[in-house]
Amino acid sequence: MKIFGYIFSPIWKLWFVLCFVIPFLILFPIFYFALRTGRFSLVFKLKRLWARMISMGAFLYPSIKYQSKKYNLPQPCIVVSNHTSYLDIVFSPFYIDHTAVFMGKYELLKIPLFKYFFVYLDIPVNRKSITNAHKAFSDTGKKIDEGLSVVIYPEGTISETGKLKPFKNGAFKMAIEKQVPIVPVVNLNNWHFLQNGGFFKSNGRPGIPRIIVGDPISTIGMTDKNVDELKEKVYIFTQEKLKEFNGK
Repeated sequence: MKIFGYIFSPIWKLWFVLCFVIPFLILFPIFYFALRTGRFSLVFKLKRLWARMISMGAFLYPSIKYQSKKYNLPQPCIVVSNHTSYLDIVFSPFYIDHTAVFMGKYELLKIPLFKYFFVYLDIPVNRKSITNAHKAFSDTGKKIDEGLSVVIYPEGTISETGKLKPFKNGAFKMAIEKQVPIVPVVNLNNWHFLQNGGFFKSNGRPGIPRIIVGDPISTIGMTDKNVDELKEKVYIFTQEKLKEFNGK
C-alpha cells in the first residue's frame, strides 16, 4: 500500500498543479483587469470560480460545517485559521461570502503573474523584517477600514503534520484595535490531501477535506489587555475540534 502511495501521490500532485495553473492562466486576463481597475469584488468572485475549477478537476470535495448554524460572515471581520496545507487558501472562498484579502508570505511576490494579487490587493508579510511586519500590520488595518475582511493564519507557517502550532498575536491585536469580530476556522484534514514537506515524501490524493467555521467572536469593548484571552479562546476552540476529529 505504501508503494502505491509513493507512486500515486506524485502523479496526483502533478495533476493538481495542472488543475491549479491552467484555470489560473485562463482567468488571468480578467484577474489582471479587475485588479488594475480596483474591482476587488470581481476578483474574489473569480477566486471562488477558480477554487471550484481546482476542486472539481482534482477530485476534491470539501465538506464545510458550521459550529451552530450556517451564517453570512460579518463584514468586515478577521478570519483566523489553522494552517496545514495550501488547500486552506484554495477552499476559503467557499465559506467567505464577501470580498476578503489574504495575508501571505513575502516570497509569493516572486511568483510570476501570481504576484499581482499581492501588488494590488492581498498583503505580503516578511516576518524576518520588523519594518515589513509593521507595514503589513498597518496595511491590514487600512483594508479593514475599507470594509474588507482579512484572512490570517496566526501560526505563521504551514504545519506538515496537522499539529497545531502556537498562535502569534497580530490577528487578535488587530481585531481588538478595529473592534471587528474574529471568525475561527478549523481545517481538520486538508493536509491529508495536499501535505507540505517534499514533493515525493508528502501526501497527495483526492478526497473529502473537512472544514469547520466557528461562530463569530465579538471584540466590542475589548482592549489590548484582552489579546491573550482572545487568542487562547480561538486556540482552544481549534485544538478541541482537531481532537474531536482525530478521536483523541
